[in-house]
Amino acid sequence: MVKHSRRFVKLLQKVDTNLLYSPDKALTLLKEFSSVNFIETLEAHISLGLDPKYADQQLRATVILPKGTGKNVKVAVIAKGENLSIALAAGADKVGSEDLIEEILQGYIDFDKLIATPDMMLLIAKLGRLLGPKGLMPSPKSGTVTNNLRDAISEFKAGKLEYKIDRTGILHVPIGKLSFPTNDLKANLKALQDSIEKNRPTGSKGKYWKSLYLSSTMGPGIPVDINLLKDYVSG
Repeated sequence: MVKHSRRFVKLLQKVDTNLLYSPDKALTLLKEFSSVNFIETLEAHISLGLDPKYADQQLRATVILPKGTGKNVKVAVIAKGENLSIALAAGADKVGSEDLIEEILQGYIDFDKLIATPDMMLLIAKLGRLLGPKGLMPSPKSGTVTNNLRDAISEFKAGKLEYKIDRTGILHVPIGKLSFPTNDLKANLKALQDSIEKNRPTGSKGKYWKSLYLSSTMGPGIPVDINLLKDYVSG
């Protein structure tokens, strides 16, 4: 059984789990609850009517959060030749070819995203065992295997996120810092909702959205009425 601090239990008692809160009310409560000495991240936890053990019910996609993540995303690029200069000019924090592959094998993982050009894929296959469990292995689906390095680096720096359901059919997605204005957080949540709708798997049957909870890093989960976002238009 999970043990919670007295602080957390007190906050949980202020949330009526039998209600579906509006996004505004949920965000207001989470902001009021925050009393830690760092800026918390807002997280969306979404239960979908999907069973990922079936190939046509898996969900893995990317979304560009219009208001960003509030995080300085470190991007490393594995490429060769002219693409190394292109990556540096586009803002990559670390670039390299076989030398960077070797550094990673030796334990270097000081990056949030690793992008590779297609011609390097055979060489980086050896990184799969190390980077796969950390969610850092480049893949075409996540947009991290590409020849368009400029756009890929720019998008990830600006707030592009990859998301995928876990084995129980739930998404866990960070959508900004709790210090963001409420409308910015709503805009990010709306973008995520739209992306999930757009990428609905072909095997999805019946009710797609089961539940949505918003929480902060150290705060309780608050049940939210996702339908109230459908007509929201960000400014």
